[in-house]
Amino acid sequence: GQQGKDGRFFTVWKWRGFPHWHLHSFLIIIHVLRFYGGHRFHGLDPPAATCAGVQGLEPMKPMNCTGRPLQCSSFGKFRAHIQQSDSPRSPSVPMVSKKHYGSEAGWRPCLILSAITIATCVTVYFVLSPLFSASEYLQEFDARTVETEAQSAACCRGIDHLELWGKAVKWGTHHIVNTSQECCQACKDMCSDSGPCLCDSWVFCADRNRCGDKFGQCWLKKQEDPLTPDVQESSDKVIWTSGLVYGKGMGILSLDMEHGAIHIKLLPECAPASVLYLLELLKVRHCAGCQFYRAEGRGTTWDIEGNPKYKNQAGPPYALIQGTLEVYGTSFKDISSEATPLIKRGMVGWIGGGPEFFISLANHNEWYPKYTVFASVLPESMPLVEKLASLPTSSVVWDGVKVSLLQKYVRFKLSRSVRIYQNLSTWRKT
Repeated sequence: GQQGKDGRFFTVWKWRGFPHWHLHSFLIIIHVLRFYGGHRFHGLDPPAATCAGVQGLEPMKPMNCTGRPLQCSSFGKFRAHIQQSDSPRSPSVPMVSKKHYGSEAGWRPCLILSAITIATCVTVYFVLSPLFSASEYLQEFDARTVETEAQSAACCRGIDHLELWGKAVKWGTHHIVNTSQECCQACKDMCSDSGPCLCDSWVFCADRNRCGDKFGQCWLKKQEDPLTPDVQESSDKVIWTSGLVYGKGMGILSLDMEHGAIHIKLLPECAPASVLYLLELLKVRHCAGCQFYRAEGRGTTWDIEGNPKYKNQAGPPYALIQGTLEVYGTSFKDISSEATPLIKRGMVGWIGGGPEFFISLANHNEWYPKYTVFASVLPESMPLVEKLASLPTSSVVWDGVKVSLLQKYVRFKLSRSVRIYQNLSTWRKT
């Protein structure tokens, strides 16, 4: 019981473990039964089982309009017992005629009403279950999305046996921390939304035995060019762990195509090894072999924001753009799995260990936790990604899966884009 604003107590029923849409269906069925109980069906007087109301959550007992129980004999004969009552009848509830039914007519009303009840139950279930299931699924989806965003914000990864050089903004001899994550977070804390980060790289000594008196030192540094970090040394003998931090407007690459340019923001805090590979591709300047070859739109499965419309429907089409990030003539080494969050619209990730990659056009809970995410498409570039998904394609089957391949592959090259802080709506290429 709970107390209302007027001081009176009222009862609140809580059905634990019972989906709320099942309760809606149950109540609708009750109304249908009451409807049939108040009207004649093909000239037959229906059983007056629906004259009695539903009291609480107790099972409804067959009653006639006077409150006396009704019975169906073991031979299926319907027997109504009606006695005179001094209380007035409600005009909305028809009187049940007192008559004797033969052996043939006795079982028909029960059978007909049973058939109507079963048909109504089945119809209501199949009509309403998709609607309420989709609503519950979206609520679950939203909750998991919030959790994933919190995990992504806490991303702080580095690369072992790598020492980055650069101008020190905080000396490690006076800055001792316990873990590389703490060192990374100290660098992120020096970023703001109003301008570039004061720190864009960090170096930490984590090996107690090999570091000696340098153990725990956390050096916070500023690179002259964050997209071309100054690598002092990278080998197994290096005792340092290093990482990059790209604040607002930094770490943005452009995928230049004949259709336009897709701008992506790199995520070195979550996928440092993947980002370093892309920075190496950036030095090549041509990226011959980089191309998109598969394009599938959202279809009717996801809405314009990438949210699923129905439960357990993930394609085809699969709402993605797929391509490769490998230069002809080079030897690609698979990249180990890094951060694998829930895939959201606009995320860019590897298929396996690369170099095949995808851009997601929808929110794919069903893909978790399979794919390393190393970048995200800027919101202003998503219309161009949608445009690629609308290009002419041909259907083929890969390992039993129907996919759509572009009739004309779309080649692209990597370049850098720097967002101007004075006017965040404009771009300058360097």
